[in-house]
Amino acid sequence: MTIREQLEQQELQILGPDACPNLGHAKRKREELPCPYRTNFQRDRDRILHCNSFRRLKRKTQVFLSPIGDHYRTRLTHTLEVSQIARTISRAMRLNEDLTEAIALGHDLGHSPFGHSGESILNSICQHGYRHYEQSLRVVDHIEKNGAGLNLTEEVRNGILCHTNRIADTKEGNVVRVADRIAYINHDIEDAIRAGILHKEDIPSDVTAVLGDTKTKRITTLVSSVIAYGSAEIGMEPEIQAMHDKLHAFLFKRVYYNPVAKQEEHKAKLLIKTLYTHFISHPALLPEEYLAIAEKEDIHRAVCDYISGMSDSYAVNLYQELFIPKGWG
Repeated sequence: MTIREQLEQQELQILGPDACPNLGHAKRKREELPCPYRTNFQRDRDRILHCNSFRRLKRKTQVFLSPIGDHYRTRLTHTLEVSQIARTISRAMRLNEDLTEAIALGHDLGHSPFGHSGESILNSICQHGYRHYEQSLRVVDHIEKNGAGLNLTEEVRNGILCHTNRIADTKEGNVVRVADRIAYINHDIEDAIRAGILHKEDIPSDVTAVLGDTKTKRITTLVSSVIAYGSAEIGMEPEIQAMHDKLHAFLFKRVYYNPVAKQEEHKAKLLIKTLYTHFISHPALLPEEYLAIAEKEDIHRAVCDYISGMSDSYAVNLYQELFIPKGWG
């Protein structure tokens, strides 16, 4: 037996009844020769980790646009925190940790520059609409590897698509959906406190009494509740869920809609809209791989794919190159 075959057999002995093992699952749209060392879910994880879109996450906004400080979260650090939380839950529940990790690492590959403000403006101006979870699936299916895609397994693809507000086909996919919320609620509090728009004492006292008064305590409480709730339906115990939801609503009011946090948002939206209009009018300026998308599908799809894949800094630099006059040298 190859090492991969041994790993597949070990999964059947170790994983719980609600887990998704490789054997009997992990099928791809295009068949490939199996790896002698890695299972298909492990290969998916590695493909995501090594792809261009994953590396660009390091310069994409989480909440605060293009933050100057080294310690603010980016899309990449958010992704790694989601992966860690999701893996902890999956391991404790005897789910497939490799599948969970692959979904977690790929869940935000399609996120636009400038966070949800970028997502919002692209959704309003692109004829096809734009939602980052759908774009993440498009990235792994049609954009990476010069249009060939990563040819991921169906379970990983489904988990990526469903990570925001849909029920996934696997327990592992639903773990990532919950872990995503746990991660961003807690690291956004930390970033907001660092930015000076929130103070620890502002968090409702009944929330801190139940969930804890530090990031570590809150994450521990939330993760423990998911594990205790069981795998029949991935969720949290009712009291914990209620406090989680109250904290989430609090953050929308005090952080996500805070005028200080959003003061540059209109500029980001104008930048993206200007770039979008420019490339729609001048399609020949698109990189070759996006011209191929325009020919195969249409120009709006190609321009949306191009802009949504940009990092914050790339979009700003491109805007300056195209529209800001340079001094004579």
